[in-house]
Amino acid sequence: MAVSLAVESIDLHYGAARALKAVSVEAKPAAITAVLGRNGVGKSSLLRAIAGVHPVAKGEVLFGGSALGKAPPYRRARLGLGYVPQGREIFPLLTVRENLQTGFAALKAGERSIPDTIFTLFPVLKDMLSRRGGDLSGGQQQQLAIGRALVTRPKVLILDEPTEGIQPSIIKDIGRALQFLRDELGMTILLVEQYLDFCRELADSIYIMDRGEIVHSGAASELDKPEIRRHLMV
Repeated sequence: MAVSLAVESIDLHYGAARALKAVSVEAKPAAITAVLGRNGVGKSSLLRAIAGVHPVAKGEVLFGGSALGKAPPYRRARLGLGYVPQGREIFPLLTVRENLQTGFAALKAGERSIPDTIFTLFPVLKDMLSRRGGDLSGGQQQQLAIGRALVTRPKVLILDEPTEGIQPSIIKDIGRALQFLRDELGMTILLVEQYLDFCRELADSIYIMDRGEIVHSGAASELDKPEIRRHLMV
């Protein structure tokens, strides 16, 4: 059963700096929702707040309609929230297999296996199970980071700029993987992204952020409107 994710009027601070201001976002079940905006507007802060990496000062994150409160990241992962951070953050000295196995921490003992779906989506990972993570290309490391999150059997997957610094062929592979997760597995997906074509092709709905606030929400087809694109221009 697909699960919804909602953020209701959250504020987030870094010291005296207010990074998020009354941000509300809804990721609908079995759909792809994209959050766009220029650099430094609070997109990554939003995902860190959802994942529980940084506590919110105000507001609430709802997972399947239930408030997460101050639940730490590991508890959110056990509930079914998968997080792929910006920069991938794989373990360079561990093998691909060992990197994937780090996802076992969120699972019960009887569930600690690597799903075959990961190798179906990203065949290169199966071919490189014994290679160290640091020896992979940037695109392969991104596939590994997504695979590691999928090991936890997430109901909701959040990704921070999955196309950043990646060659076009692997961007297409990642796009196909996200489509499969949504269409075939009914996964709810929320991604932060700057690559407009990627969002236009994949997303069901979009939010645009500016200076820590949501300034637009609507269908992905609205990305071509001039009043929308001006929020994304550098």
